[in-house]
Amino acid sequence: MDLILWRHAEAHDHPDTLLGRQGDPLDLARRLTPRGEKQAARMATWLDRQLPAAARVLTSPAQRAEQTALALGRKYKVREELAPQGEPQALLELVQWPFGKSPVVVVGHQPTLGRVVAHLLGLAEADCPVRKGAIWWLRYRERDGVAQTVLVTVQTPELL
Repeated sequence: MDLILWRHAEAHDHPDTLLGRQGDPLDLARRLTPRGEKQAARMATWLDRQLPAAARVLTSPAQRAEQTALALGRKYKVREELAPQGEPQALLELVQWPFGKSPVVVVGHQPTLGRVVAHLLGLAEADCPVRKGAIWWLRYRERDGVAQTVLVTVQTPELL
């Protein structure tokens, strides 16, 4: 199974940065900046060339995540489990890791994505920094009866 974690691109700051909390209505309404729109388009162009047609795309209900997913130009489903401050285990259950039948692209947020990466790769830290707009491509496989999670690639808008 392939799991592609895509952090939303750069977004406008919360209108009330002192009081704003991830997941509140104002946070969910935040949109991509012009730079974020370019980041999303650059990453989507790269990702579309790599993804098989059968890949599923799931996104957070936050506007910035949905805008990032839209750049890919494929059908996607909005899932509440992917909202800001979501639980890593809920994400893994949603995508049916590690036994899902098709690749899954998840457009979401920090720190959830970083916690999923750290968990799947067995990192000592509780989470891994995932840059805005970045894609982390993970693959589950079995070799000689041993389950493995392989990091296929990490792409950032600055690298493309």
